[in-house]
Amino acid sequence: MVKSEIRLKYSGLILFTSKLLSVATGLAFVLMITRSVSKEQFGIWGNLSDVLTYFVLLATVLPFWTTRFVARDHAGSAKTGLIANIFISITSASIYLALLPTILSALQIGADYAMLYTIISIQIIEFYTISALEAVLRAKQPQTIGYGILIYEICRVALGFTLIIHLKLGLLGAIYSMISSYIIQIAFYVKLTAKELKESVRWSYLKEWLKASPINLYSIVGNRIAAFTFIFLFMYGKLARSYYGAALTIANVIAYSTFLAYALYPKLLSKTDSKDISTSLKMVLMPAVPMTIGAIILSDSYLTILSPDYTEAKLVLSVLAIYIFSLSLSQVFSTVVMGTEKIDAKAKIPFKQLIKTRLFQIFTLPYVQSAVTLPTTFFALFYIAETQLEAATYLALISLIVGLAMLLCTYIIARKCLTFDFPWKGATKYVIASAVMAALLYVIPNPTRLLLTVGLTVLGGIVYFAILAVIDWETRGLIRSVINEVKSKLGRT
Repeated sequence: MVKSEIRLKYSGLILFTSKLLSVATGLAFVLMITRSVSKEQFGIWGNLSDVLTYFVLLATVLPFWTTRFVARDHAGSAKTGLIANIFISITSASIYLALLPTILSALQIGADYAMLYTIISIQIIEFYTISALEAVLRAKQPQTIGYGILIYEICRVALGFTLIIHLKLGLLGAIYSMISSYIIQIAFYVKLTAKELKESVRWSYLKEWLKASPINLYSIVGNRIAAFTFIFLFMYGKLARSYYGAALTIANVIAYSTFLAYALYPKLLSKTDSKDISTSLKMVLMPAVPMTIGAIILSDSYLTILSPDYTEAKLVLSVLAIYIFSLSLSQVFSTVVMGTEKIDAKAKIPFKQLIKTRLFQIFTLPYVQSAVTLPTTFFALFYIAETQLEAATYLALISLIVGLAMLLCTYIIARKCLTFDFPWKGATKYVIASAVMAALLYVIPNPTRLLLTVGLTVLGGIVYFAILAVIDWETRGLIRSVINEVKSKLGRT
């Protein structure tokens, strides 16, 4: 793998496509589980993921630095990152197993499910391993992560169909399907990184990463504190949390557009070029604008897919759609800051200087966000909101207003790192094409059935790209590039 292999648009399209397909495969996998287990068991399934989350919090700490070192060709950084993360995973899994009896007792979970909670400890090691390997791949061949996601999703559904549906193993079959699929994904990644993993371990790198890791922990804690607003909402009422959760599930699909800028980070680490930033912004805006408008126009249809009871939350979805759109742009600007930071360029990370960087400023923003959202949310929920729906709506509005402020902050910080042009001309074209799409969707009665909703969504997408292809030459060029790429791939088979 070499740096010249990084292709900004191609990598982004592969990642974006794989994430969209994962929505369908993820839904299929969940449906297999829900139709094979009781409501109580499905609740256990959700709890398994919740518990596991706390033991993989550190999985991305060292990989953050691994990507930066590999992108800058520091020999041995790939193998060092993998081995170090595996050691941490074993420690995390051991702590999890030691605490498991206490966890089960505290959650009042019966002994019948103890084996399931024990088996998922394997996933802790798998998650840390995948994080380390993907850190290496992102630095050199980011598009291969998209292939890895597709391999995992396809294997998970295929194995799930066999173990859950045919062999009727229930939750055990679901867990085995995921563990086996992760193993296949890891094997694929190991094959791709074989050359890098043959290099010698550099413990001096690990020393630098550990020395700088407090800044990563600082970021993780900041994001966790910012998420306390969900606890306030849950305290207000479970129905309010359900309204918000259902709307957020739909709106989060918009965030997949950020994967179109996935290769920007390693590109900036290896070579700073402001044109790459403008290109990435165009790639993100191209689907994000119509997806946001589509989520607003078809809000009741999308919520009905989850449950007819959630249609009342269409205003919540509309507000959250704009909020997630702003987060997507913020992510691109944050990438600019992280990609242009040179403090670790020579494989040394002076911590005292690190906290003076703009990277530290980006990691501080969640604390600023929390300082505003937490007291405001608490006051709005417990002193203003009168219904469960109002509570969810207030939180969505607060999130949007603060999110827009954070977007402005990240933009200002990014501009201080590197001067770049925002693609206003391209964005205007995306809005025009989206307006035509929105007009069509508005006059068509909103469907309430899954297939009709998906069909109308596809129709809207076709209309959008058809209009865009007429008014934007770059879109026509992108479509031609995709067609030529597909032809070349098919020609090799």
